[in-house]
This record gives sequence, structure tokens and C-alpha cells, in this order.
Amino acid sequence: MKAAIRLWSNPRAAVEQPIWPDTPEGRQAQAYLQPLLELGSRAFAANVDTRLLLLETADAIMPVTLNDTQYDSSYVVSPFTHYVSYAIQELELLGSKPLELLLTGLLHGLGMMFKLVRINRTVQLNNWLLSTNLYPQGLTPETALAAAELVRASFPGHTLIFRSLCRTLHAPLLDALTRYGFRLVPSRQIYLWEPSRLTAKARWLLKRDRALLEAHGYEPVEHERLCESDVPRLLELYNLLYLDKYSLHNPQFTERFLLQALREQTLRLHALRCKTSGRIDAVLGCYTRGGIMTTPVFGYDTSLPQKLGLYRMLSAELLRLAAADNCLLHESSGAAEFKRNRGAFADIEYLAVYDRHLPWPRRACWSLLACVLNSVGVPLMKKRKL
Repeated sequence: MKAAIRLWSNPRAAVEQPIWPDTPEGRQAQAYLQPLLELGSRAFAANVDTRLLLLETADAIMPVTLNDTQYDSSYVVSPFTHYVSYAIQELELLGSKPLELLLTGLLHGLGMMFKLVRINRTVQLNNWLLSTNLYPQGLTPETALAAAELVRASFPGHTLIFRSLCRTLHAPLLDALTRYGFRLVPSRQIYLWEPSRLTAKARWLLKRDRALLEAHGYEPVEHERLCESDVPRLLELYNLLYLDKYSLHNPQFTERFLLQALREQTLRLHALRCKTSGRIDAVLGCYTRGGIMTTPVFGYDTSLPQKLGLYRMLSAELLRLAAADNCLLHESSGAAEFKRNRGAFADIEYLAVYDRHLPWPRRACWSLLACVLNSVGVPLMKKRKL
């Protein structure tokens, strides 16, 4: 298995070239990753600063990201941003000012330690620079471990990380990684949705959500009906929700990223257009791998009245797409009650972190983080259904 795995730091400069699998998944990976390699991560997300490599196995090609400091980068490449900067912003969701103040002080203290030990000195496998990384269909636990050994030997001073792992979707891989010596560091509580698990209440709510389209004069717009001239508006809608309302630590996608998605279908874009004004007021961008769908692009015009129900309409459209393709939908985190009411169930998502080869101060920081999150963070997320 090891002989079938290669790590490419600059494949275009090499005599040999990676062999992209001649499958829909392989062609999608090539269309997505080649421009990133040529232009760099900032061309597609302004706040994602990383060095991108390719990992080739017998059945798949995966992106690998290499970082050192980059403390201001998005959480998709920066553990510091994930566990300190972004976490501090989200403490207000706890609804308890004393608890918020206590945890803010704790996080600031952790942040100082994290910088001292260079917590961002990481190499992350299968990191597509998105909020949720779906794994290649052919990636077995054995191949993942062999890839980890190769990457560890190539970058002996870096922490190894696999992001976006949860028990529902990745139980065999999680078990193999923990046996090997990876520690599981909780990341967030996510929501998964399956069409076959819908209750009568969820079906009624979805029917009511879909009825809003006709009631308020909106029509769905498929990927093929969108034009390049729509891209600035699509990006504006994503920014209004994910950057302006939520956090600037989310990936700050560029027009180039959405143009690439539109031209090469690296994401399947859908929009909601007002029949009266002709204006697009909501957008989602999804992709599917191994029967699992997720949406790294989601947004709507937050300046319009909430009673219009754009979030409800767009979510109903997303669930319709997942049901039509018979996919399990990874709904990411947030809007917990809304998602639960429509049939989603919760799971804890983890970073699998390997640091046994590193100096003890960095190991101690990862160990402390895992301990605090497993003993305090996860129970809080579950209790408050965050």
C-alpha cells in the first residue's frame, strides 16, 4: 500500500505527473485542485493562507495543506482561529454572561500558549479548504494510515490532522486512527439529515417551507440557468450571511472561486430568484462525494424581512436536492432547533490529531485542548443543543 502513495509538492514542475482517477470523483478533484495549485489558496479564499500539496493514492487524490503560523487565516487551515478566535465569538450563544466571561479568559490564556508552542504548525490531510471536508470514496483506514506515515516522515516537525470526522460517517477510520495514536479533539456539533428518517412533523414543516416559494413569488434557479454575470450577487449573498452575520473567520471566498464552480461544476449552484424583480435573493452551493452531500456555500439577502422566510425556502430547496439524489446531507453546525425539527440528528465532529513525535509543550497543548473540550465543551454543546 505504501508504494502506491505519493506526495506531490509541485506536480507541475515534476517530470512525472499525478494520475487523476478517471472517475466522476477524480475529474471533480482535478477541476477543483489544479487551479488552486496554479494560483494559490488566496485566489479562491482571501483569508486562507496555506501551502497546498497533493497526496496520490491508488484510488484517489487528496489535497494536503501545510501551515506554520498564519494566525489570522480562516479556521479551515488555522487551529488557532478555530479554537481561540472563532470560539470567543461564539461564546455568546451560551446565553450566560458569567460563563461567557470565564471561558473568554480561559481561551485568551490558551491562545497565548498556542502561539508559544506554534499550534498552527500543522499538515492537514484531505483538507479542501471548506467548512466540511468529504472523504474520497475509496479511502480505506489502511490507506489513510499509510498516507499519515508518509506525511509524518516528510514533515517531522508538524502536527498531523484529519478534519471533519464524525462517528456516524467515519467510525472505522476513527477507530483505526485512535489505535495508531491519534487523539480526537472535538470540533463542533453537526447535523446530519436522511430522507428515510423523516417524521410526520418534519414532513409537514418541509411542506410548509416549500409553500413559501409560491406564496412570496420565488422560483428555484438551477446551476445551468445561472450566468457568470450572476456571480457578484451570489458572492454578496454568501458574504451577507457567513461573513457579516456570522464571522469573518469563515472562508472569504472570491469571485474567482464561484466562477470556477459555475464553469467546472466543482460545486452545484442553486439560487432563488424573485419573479417580480428578477433579482437573486438566495444561493446555495453543494457537492456530493460517496453518497454524502454538503453545502460550503449558503447565503441569502439578510436585509430583507425575516418573515419572508428566505432561510426556510433555501433550506427546503437543499433538502429537496438531497432527497432527489438519495444522499445523506451533512448540514454543518448552527440553527440547531430548526434542523432538528426538520428531521436532522446531531453528532460530534472531531479533528484527529497526531503529535507523538513532537516536543512535549505542543503535545501538552493539544492534550489540554482535547481534555477541556471532551469534558466541558461536548457536554455543553449537547446540553444546549448548539
